[in-house]
Amino acid sequence: MSQKQKVKEATCEIEVAFEVIGGKWKPLILWYLGEYGTLRFAQIQHLIPDITHRILTKQLRELEEHGLIRRKVYPEVPVKVEYSLTEKGKEVLPILDMMCDWADKYDYFGYKIKYNLCNEELCNLQEE
Repeated sequence: MSQKQKVKEATCEIEVAFEVIGGKWKPLILWYLGEYGTLRFAQIQHLIPDITHRILTKQLRELEEHGLIRRKVYPEVPVKVEYSLTEKGKEVLPILDMMCDWADKYDYFGYKIKYNLCNEELCNLQEE
């Protein structure tokens, strides 16, 4: 850690975990990368059509900063960028599976599910 970075504080380990993988979009991004292996930006945006370009960029940067995803840039024109899970990111997948099962067990607590990842058949993504 550089001297300029401020040390972050958290109440407990659970708060840290939710900060790193929590929120509306990060679990979906991690899930899809776990299911598909490697995805380009446009493919992720296709899978999560409600996310804005700006927010997807921010979420991907944060996941990369925490070491959960890898960003690979190919020196082509136009530039080709691919995202994939790191080993640390792959460790999150069983947690997401358990959360899926828990929500399903309690009938989603009355929520209408928009992205049913637990039971969703994956679409065939074509190169965009």
